[in-house]
Amino acid sequence: MSIRFPELFSSIVEATMSPHPVDRYLELVDPMLTWRDLRARVSHVERPTARTLRLFLAPTRQWRGHAAGQFVQLSVVVDGVRHTRCFSPANAAAGADGTVELTITAHDDGFVSRHLRKHARVGDVYGLSQASGEFVLPAAGVHTPVFISGGSGITPALSMLRTLVAAGYDDPITFVHYARTPSELAYRAELTALSAAHPTLDLRLFYTRGTDETQSASAGVGRFTGEHLHGIAEHDDADVFVCGPPALMDAVFGYYETEHPSARVHSEAFTLAAPIAIDPDQPVHGELSFTASGISAANDGRTILDQAESAGLSPESGCRMGICFSCTAIKKSGCTRNVLTGDTDTESDTQIQLCINAPVGDVEIEV
Repeated sequence: MSIRFPELFSSIVEATMSPHPVDRYLELVDPMLTWRDLRARVSHVERPTARTLRLFLAPTRQWRGHAAGQFVQLSVVVDGVRHTRCFSPANAAAGADGTVELTITAHDDGFVSRHLRKHARVGDVYGLSQASGEFVLPAAGVHTPVFISGGSGITPALSMLRTLVAAGYDDPITFVHYARTPSELAYRAELTALSAAHPTLDLRLFYTRGTDETQSASAGVGRFTGEHLHGIAEHDDADVFVCGPPALMDAVFGYYETEHPSARVHSEAFTLAAPIAIDPDQPVHGELSFTASGISAANDGRTILDQAESAGLSPESGCRMGICFSCTAIKKSGCTRNVLTGDTDTESDTQIQLCINAPVGDVEIEV
């Protein structure tokens, strides 16, 4: 078995710095001076609407860049407690030397988003994860892309749009977005300018609250219907990207299944997985151990999130609010099964989504 020198050197350095990881010492000098941890410093702050915050982040050297449509996990300390939330960069795909642009909506029940909206300042340093997620532009290219987003779902869609525009894509693009009112659409001015500068971009904005402001906004009013997509070029062979609240996504899925089944619809899983049926011929077994809480329970076959809640735990989860990837945790050991795809995973010390993974046998999860 061969050991690469950088890995060996890192292990030796960290051993000599015991009992704390190297980064715990380095952050006393400069929180952006890190050995392993990925962090980012706020280089610019905007508050484009009454409920949104736009952060421009400069990551540390560990950053590997992001593909359009992916998400990152942002960690912020509030009153001595570290909280982690997931957000999709809105800027075009960028490499390791790029910045990260996050636009965050402060929801009424969003503890972290409200804190950031009020307190974020230039110079703040936050924890950051590498970008991940499969909601991305196909490697083989897109055909007459149609982007349909609602609320904060605009950020991954805008990242894809910006990426296509930067690459000189000149085939038809349709961008449909739903916001409550014009004043709550953080990227309204940019979208309008992009549409004016690119004749092949068909911009369709709709507002779900019929006020005097919406009536004077030269846009549609109401929630999604198939009529909102009337006249899209080569609709039956389009790549459709949908991201937003569950009601919007369900309506879009239903429309395409009925009217344009040959279109390729790409989406994120923004709702909890449906309850899974337990096969009586393959009874569940094993123990589910929540290592951070010191609680164990007999595996009953349901998702880890459901079993954690039944055990009296309250892991962070935004699935029921349409906020995907907020219920992730580290699986320390064991095998899990993705209830959406059926795929199993035996890798240790890996981050998984609690709402769509069920234990297979004994599993240790850091909750």
